[in-house]
Amino acid sequence: MSELISENIQILLAEKSYDIVNGTTLFELRDQVNPQADVIVYNGAPMQEDVALCSGDAVVFICRGVIPPQDTLESLMAARHSPGVHKILKQAVVGIAGVGGLGSAVAIALARTGVGKLILVDFDVVEPSNLNRQQYFIDQIGQSKVSAMQANLERINPYVSLVTHNTKLTSENLVEFFKDADVVVEAFDAADQKAMLLESIVMCLPHTPIVMATGLAGHKPSNTIVTHKKGANLTLVGDLVTAAAPGTGLMAPRVGVAAHHQANAVLRILLGENPEA
Repeated sequence: MSELISENIQILLAEKSYDIVNGTTLFELRDQVNPQADVIVYNGAPMQEDVALCSGDAVVFICRGVIPPQDTLESLMAARHSPGVHKILKQAVVGIAGVGGLGSAVAIALARTGVGKLILVDFDVVEPSNLNRQQYFIDQIGQSKVSAMQANLERINPYVSLVTHNTKLTSENLVEFFKDADVVVEAFDAADQKAMLLESIVMCLPHTPIVMATGLAGHKPSNTIVTHKKGANLTLVGDLVTAAAPGTGLMAPRVGVAAHHQANAVLRILLGENPEA
C-alpha cells in the first residue's frame, strides 16, 4: 500500500505566513510554538475547543498578563480583529478635524483598530468642562488638545503614526494638512466650521470621502443616531436635529455613540464597504 504524503498548508500565525502540516489542529500548533499560551485566538475569536486548521486561518497565541516583545506586540494587539482587516488598515491615512468630544473618541477607536496614520488638527486646549465627554484626563488641563491626544494615543497603540497640527483649520491650510488622507472626519462643534470643511473638501479634494456628524446633543435614545450616506463621498452621522443649546447639553454617552458611528463608517470606507448598509 502506498504511503500517504502529508502536504503543508499555509496559515497566518501572529499576522505572519506560517507553514504547517495539513491536518494539524489548533491545540497541536499551540503545543509546538507556545505551550505556555493560555489565550488562543482563532480567526478573531477566542477558542476553548480544538479544531483542525485550514489554509488561510489566522491564529494568535497569547500568555495572559505577560508583556510580549516589541516585535510581536502589534500583531497580538490586532488578534481580535477580523482576519485580513489589519493589513489593509495599516496602510490607511485618516485626517481628523477637531479632537474634542467626537474627534478624541474617533481617534482612540481608529488607533485601537490599527489605522496606520492619523492626522490630528485642533487649536484648542483641554479645559475642565471638556472632561465630561472628551478623552482627556485632569492632569492634561491646559495642554493643547493635539499634544494631549498624541500622548494618550501613544500609550494605547505606539504603532500608529501621528501627525499633529496645533492650529485652526481653514480653507487655506486644509488641503496641505489632508491631501494624503484616505478619509477625513469632521468633528467640529460650530456650524460654520462644518460648512467650511465640507465646501473645501468638495472643491479641493473631491475624491476624498468625508464623515460628518450633526444632531447628537442631550440624552435622547441612542437608536436615534444613525449613519446616513448622503452622496458618493459624504457620510453623515446623528439624528440630524438635536443640536447643543441651553437646556440640551453635550454628554458623554450620546457623543460617544455618534463618534463610534463615525469611526465605524471610516472603517467600512477603508475596507471598500458601504458605510450605511
